[in-house]
Amino acid sequence: MSGGGPTRKRNFKIEAFKHRVELDPKYAERTWKVLEHAIHEIYNHNASGLSFEELYRSAYNMVLHKYGEKLYDGLQNTMTSRLKEISKSIETAQGGLFLEELNARWMDHNKALQMIRDILMYMDRTYVPTAHRTPVHELGLNLWRDHIIHSPMIHSRLLDTLLDLIDRERMGEVINRGLMRSITKMLMDLGPAVYQDDFEKPFLEVSASFYSGESQEFIECCDCGNYLKKAERRLNEEMERVSHYLDAGSEAKITSVVEKEMIANHMHRLVHMENSGLVNMLVDDKYEDLGRMYALFRRVPDGLSTIRDVMTSYLRETGKQLVTDPERLKDPVEFVQRLLNEKDKHDKIISVAFGNDKTFQNALNSSFEFFINLNNRSPEFISLYVDDKLRKGLKGATEEDVEVILDKVMMLFRYLQEKDVFEKYYKQHLAKRLLSGKTVSDDAERSMIVKLKTECGYQFTSKLEGMFTDMKTSQDTMQDFYAKKSEELGDGPTLDVHILTTGSWPTQPSPPCNLPTEILTVCEKFRSYYLGTHNGRRLTWQTNMGTADIKATFGKGQKHELNVSTYQMCVLMLFNNADGLTYKDIERDTEIPASDLKRCLQSLACVKGKNVLRKEPMSKDISEDDTFYFNDKFTSKLVKVKIGTVVAQKESEPEKQETRQRVEEDRKPQIEAAIVRIMKSRRVLDHNSIVAEVTKQLQARFLPNPVVIKKRIESLIEREFLERDKVDRKLYRYLA
Repeated sequence: MSGGGPTRKRNFKIEAFKHRVELDPKYAERTWKVLEHAIHEIYNHNASGLSFEELYRSAYNMVLHKYGEKLYDGLQNTMTSRLKEISKSIETAQGGLFLEELNARWMDHNKALQMIRDILMYMDRTYVPTAHRTPVHELGLNLWRDHIIHSPMIHSRLLDTLLDLIDRERMGEVINRGLMRSITKMLMDLGPAVYQDDFEKPFLEVSASFYSGESQEFIECCDCGNYLKKAERRLNEEMERVSHYLDAGSEAKITSVVEKEMIANHMHRLVHMENSGLVNMLVDDKYEDLGRMYALFRRVPDGLSTIRDVMTSYLRETGKQLVTDPERLKDPVEFVQRLLNEKDKHDKIISVAFGNDKTFQNALNSSFEFFINLNNRSPEFISLYVDDKLRKGLKGATEEDVEVILDKVMMLFRYLQEKDVFEKYYKQHLAKRLLSGKTVSDDAERSMIVKLKTECGYQFTSKLEGMFTDMKTSQDTMQDFYAKKSEELGDGPTLDVHILTTGSWPTQPSPPCNLPTEILTVCEKFRSYYLGTHNGRRLTWQTNMGTADIKATFGKGQKHELNVSTYQMCVLMLFNNADGLTYKDIERDTEIPASDLKRCLQSLACVKGKNVLRKEPMSKDISEDDTFYFNDKFTSKLVKVKIGTVVAQKESEPEKQETRQRVEEDRKPQIEAAIVRIMKSRRVLDHNSIVAEVTKQLQARFLPNPVVIKKRIESLIEREFLERDKVDRKLYRYLA
């Protein structure tokens, strides 16, 4: 049907019957009796004879006919009376049967509750929400809680039984964990508050008391390692107990109790325990015990900081003894090796026992930095160690081994506050290695320089790299010299010249000695060749740095090739024209500086097996009244005999002072440059801020002394780079 207007919407309404449905006045009572009987049958395990469909319909009709309240109250009263009966049977259960009876009745109650809830499902869905009553299942649990768990005869007995079983298990007895799990689950099912108030809180209190007593007992009779084992075992047992029959939420609480009573309360006594505490573990490399201590202490507040503080003070104390013990300072290589061994030892402890904990690594680093810088010879000794390794210590080592050793040295280098002092010594030692051809491998040398460059930048290593360049250039120059001048030179001595750029090498101005005529001739020929090919350059012979190979014939025609220094060569060549010479004769003829000459003669006449000269009177030291003779009785199994110069491996005190002075002089321009850089950008700055900024900028190379900074500021004011403020004398202004 079509039409122009809108279709009308029809509303349908369901109305009640017009005539009243008359109900039997005794209907509600009769129906309830049927349901009540059914509830009793369910509790009596006779549910198989019941028709659940009919029972559901009966309950449905009661609610439908507004008898929901009667049904609900009837259920509550019936269940209450049944639970009171059950309570009595549980109370009468004796000894170990108590928990089993309680558990069996709980299982029955749960099954009954399930069936009753199914029958009364309609009431649960309609009457319960509108009347704001407790749902059937929850009502059943609440009634069980009130009439069973909180029954005066059951409540304390249940708690005592549970705590007694746990105590017996702690003492090593085997208990029925399945039954315990059922009971604790029952308490949780009745609500977390029931579990916590009626079991967990008392359980934690009793546990605290138990572990307090046990820890006291253990600490009196065990050493630290054994105590920690027992604490660890107890902790694991409690965690296992939770996983087997307690609620998961109890784990954090019970472990916290064990940690407090067994670890936190005895922490300081454990780490300081005599003959077995932390220091003994560190000394004896007890990785397992240390790992256990770390794992347990990290669980308690301030635990790790306690270990760290004790470790730091131990490291600083032993390190201090190591670097200040005069006996240990006699051999620099041994000194550094000992430092490296200490570092390796504690690195391994931190890696194996402390899980590579960064805070422990930082504590180790700060301790090493602290004590290495207590000895102002550390930079020199570390350089001597590298020198020893690159001369002979790394012979036969693989490339990987070399890298490992150099990396370890770099680690010590990072701890140095006076890196510029190390640079001074390293340059001296590298120069000696290169000039004597005593380096184990060029690759290792270059690798070390790359590491220093990465650590400190190009300026730190530019001169070291310049030394390598000079060595290569010298090689090419000598090849060219001999290619062009070989005929002119004839059979004279062979010369190998190293041309060193002034400024790159750590040479000290030293007066040239008188060279033998044969050598002087070749030297002059080289000088004229070199200056002829390089305009505007000057050559100064550094006779204090050279070496020579000379052939010598001794008594019975025995021939040897002697490897000596230039100074030693000059002395030995004098004996071609004289049998005996006094100290004064030698000094006059060679013009070698006195200190060098004494060392040179000592190595030629006083070293057993190398004594190609003999001296009268015979003694270990050289005096100005001595006379020297060619020792024609000299013998050696070797054809080539190397005669080293008697020289202290470490610097003597005057040499040390001289090096220190040169370092201080080199620092002055660096401090001034830093001050100018800072003032240029800041324009106006007070004295303390300048000191702080300069220290910050230069600490990668050295720690500048505030007194020296003040002097450099004064010097810059004198030279009009800076001026003092007219009003505030502590303020400085930059003058462009």
